Order: sequence, then structure tokens, then C-alpha cells
Amino acid sequence: MQLKNPILGLCQQSTFMLSAAKVDQCPDDEGFEVAFAGRSNAGKSSALNTLTHASLARTSKTPGRTQLLNFFKLDDDRRLVDLPGYGYAKVPIPLKLHWQRHLEAYLGGRESLKGLILMMDIRHPMTDFDLLMLDWAVASGMPMHILLTKADKLTYGAAKNVLLKVQADIRKGWGDTITIQLFSAPKRLGLEDAYTVLAGWMELADKGAEIAE
Repeated sequence: MQLKNPILGLCQQSTFMLSAAKVDQCPDDEGFEVAFAGRSNAGKSSALNTLTHASLARTSKTPGRTQLLNFFKLDDDRRLVDLPGYGYAKVPIPLKLHWQRHLEAYLGGRESLKGLILMMDIRHPMTDFDLLMLDWAVASGMPMHILLTKADKLTYGAAKNVLLKVQADIRKGWGDTITIQLFSAPKRLGLEDAYTVLAGWMELADKGAEIAE
């Protein structure tokens, strides 16, 4: 007998809602949203697809393909949001500026946004974009959880060492409110920890877990 995380069933039934190029095209600002952010090619789409057991987010070997805010419905009150990937050099400057302006407007003014999942490639953590997102999260009081993605690309020992180092750097520079874990989409590593964070932010953790045989 084991307790089933209540977010699991919702993630498995998630469906695409809409894409928004501007904040005024987003769904009504009510309920619970968790946004997924990451530098281009950090494994954001793969992580989203693994967590939802679906191919909701488009994956591509060409970084920078996610150019809109993509909303996925879990239930009538809860949504996941795939934010544009940032940092890809070949994206035209005007488009980068458009993304930046509307991302800032979304992050700064969205009342239903309850937390931010930040993806960092474990082989290249703490990029300039990551540092900006850490600064913003702490300054705004927004809960943040970091997935060190592509952990399968390193041995477990090496991955654990990176986790401990990044954890220490974040604690030193930004305090101890930001949480972090190892994650691998192909190996399905770290799913339970990520589900626990999502359930807490979406106020599902206290609704009572289903009993699974």
C-alpha cells in the first residue's frame, strides 16, 4: 500500500488550453498556475512532457522554438504554463525583446501564479538567465524549485556533487527558500519530488491522498 500523490492524476489528464503572445491573451487570472522556465535547450519541454505523461510541450533539437506562453489545463482551477526559452543566440533581437517584455509582465502581474519551476542543464548550471530568475524570485517572494535536468548525462556521484555545489551557491547568494533536485526525463529520475512540490503549490497536499494498491 502506498499513498498516491494527488497531483499525479491531474497531470495525467492535462490538456492544452491556449497559447498567448501577450499577457492580455492569457486565461482568466484565477485559480492556481505553476510556470516552467529555463534557458533554451535546458530540457524544459522534456521535463513537462515527462511530468504529464504526454507530449504536451513541443520538444526540438533546435533551441528557442517555444515562442509563446503555453497553458495546459489540469482541472478547472489549475494550470501549468510553459514559458518561452531564453538565451538562444540565433533568435532575432526584436523577438527576444518581445519575449522579455511579456514574460516580465506575466511574472510580475499574474495573481494566480503560485510558483516557478526553473530548469537548469546540470552540465551548465547558473547561467546569466538563471541568475536573473533567482534574483527575480527572491525579490518578488515567488516560490521557486529548480530541476537540475539531464542528470543522466553524468554519473550519479558527479551529479550529486553538482547538486551540492549549486545548492550551496544558491543558499549563499539567495538564502534557503529556493529548493533544488536532480531530474532526468529519460530515466524518470526525480518525478516524485517534483510532484510533491507541484501538489503543495496547488494546495492539493492537504486534500488527502488516494490509496493505491
